[in-house]
Amino acid sequence: MEKRIDGHTVMLGLFGSPVGHSGSPAMYNYSFAHSGINYAYLAFDIQAAEMKQALDTMRLFNMRGANVTMPCKQKAAELVDQLSPAAKLIGAVNTIVNDNGVLTGHNTDGAGYVANLKQHGVDVKGKTITLLGAGGAGTAIAVQVALDGAKQINIFNPKDAFFGNAEQTANKIMASVPACKVTVNDIADTANLYRLIGASDIFGNATKVGMTPNVDATNIADTSVFRPGLVVTDTVYSPDKTKMMQDAEAKGATVIGGRGMLLWQGAAAFKLYTGETMPVKEVGQLFFSQE
Repeated sequence: MEKRIDGHTVMLGLFGSPVGHSGSPAMYNYSFAHSGINYAYLAFDIQAAEMKQALDTMRLFNMRGANVTMPCKQKAAELVDQLSPAAKLIGAVNTIVNDNGVLTGHNTDGAGYVANLKQHGVDVKGKTITLLGAGGAGTAIAVQVALDGAKQINIFNPKDAFFGNAEQTANKIMASVPACKVTVNDIADTANLYRLIGASDIFGNATKVGMTPNVDATNIADTSVFRPGLVVTDTVYSPDKTKMMQDAEAKGATVIGGRGMLLWQGAAAFKLYTGETMPVKEVGQLFFSQE
């Protein structure tokens, strides 16, 4: 019998579909137990159309909060009572905190990316950053690095539906953070891409290129763009070190993988829920160690 569960246990959850594969319940429940916090975390298979009922249930059951995954992130942003600055610019929520019935939506993806860089001694303030990808991860990263003081962000994406979204995001960022310049560029223009990588302090992949099983794929064919002093990041976490990262490391660049971003975005949500620090070292060893 679970001794930690009693009449005072506060519930949290994960909303989205599918959620059966998620490692979040194990990670958060371990962290709550480790920290002596009387919370319990469960996964709920929820579709976007059911989010209003889910949020009403959060209030009814006095749930402390919930993480939100696809396909519910944008719908959650529409339904919560208020949004954090990052979530407002991104237009999507991955964490909801319930304060006496008032639901605040946050997006910790970008915060996880920035915290992962800081853990490796890299500060985004005053830096020029080139990013590949304008989907959910790329948007969250662009918004957060701007809020944290990046000087310039160059976003590259194919000329698809996300390209227009990237242009809207760029305009919203520059309106909110005038000191940060944001450009949106066609990823097919490799000459421009390589030129801007050369002028950047940090280069990041926020696409799925290079993810298992396509481990030999990379967006960067000309590895001469990599150099010592350049920080190269990837949001892909399987494999632990993508081909792009291997190529960059071979040229002397500093490389930072995607596992840490997952860990630190969870730590950011844990802080929002509890006001305390997640046992990051232990969680990293148990749930984010290299395969």
